[in-house]
Amino acid sequence: MTRLSTAVRGFVASLAALLTVTAASATATATPEPKAPEDFVSLRSVDRTIIQEMRYFTPHNFVGERIDGYRQPLCILTRPAAEALHVAQQRLLRQGYSLKVYDCYRPQRAVDHFVRWAEDLDDQTMKGEFYPNVDKTRLFEDGYIAEKSGHSRGSTMDLTLVKLPAKPTRPYVPGEPLVPCFAPQKERFPDNSVDMGTAYDCFDTLSHTLDPRVQGQQRANRLLLKDTLEGLGLVNLAEEWWHFTYKPEAYPDTYFDFPVSAKSLVTSH
Repeated sequence: MTRLSTAVRGFVASLAALLTVTAASATATATPEPKAPEDFVSLRSVDRTIIQEMRYFTPHNFVGERIDGYRQPLCILTRPAAEALHVAQQRLLRQGYSLKVYDCYRPQRAVDHFVRWAEDLDDQTMKGEFYPNVDKTRLFEDGYIAEKSGHSRGSTMDLTLVKLPAKPTRPYVPGEPLVPCFAPQKERFPDNSVDMGTAYDCFDTLSHTLDPRVQGQQRANRLLLKDTLEGLGLVNLAEEWWHFTYKPEAYPDTYFDFPVSAKSLVTSH
């Protein structure tokens, strides 16, 4: 064997050893995805009749794209919050209505996505529907976007009412003409929910639950949702008719970041 071939073999052996160490190091430093605590459940495992239209898994939201952390269109909540919704659903079904959830647990990485979007003042893709009358520079100041969300604590959800039998909601097509979220219901994006006076996630004072400009059947619908849920420990956020938090919260000071996925749950159905 020549000195050259010996040197080549030595170089190859050294390179192989280096690659082995590098791969082992990468494996050792790979961070596994966080998991949910044991008392987080999929809503479907508690009540299969509640309609789920998880908006942040789709591009039909104020950002205009699927939001970070939403791996599946799945409602995840702490068990007490999910069980409260189950009781509410049983009461509403007897009156010819169903609950429909738009969002439930929301990982911190999704909230971070919202913040990055809000800071990008050039991105106005969905303004025509979700915030027609709000200057994007005011989203933080006016409270529409924040660096932390109660949704990340696991006991907050966004939801509405659907009159039964539920009609299908057609998929949103990115790039389609946008209609203001406070336009008359027949003009807005077709949602199979009852008329609440505005669409979901409408950045406008008309979304305030008890805004005096919202009257008649629209106000009655808001109050039916509010009264049904608040009788079961679910507290409404006054600025958003769709936003409720189960009290007392299981994790009042913890903001989780596990992905919205069945794999994040200890047990899932």
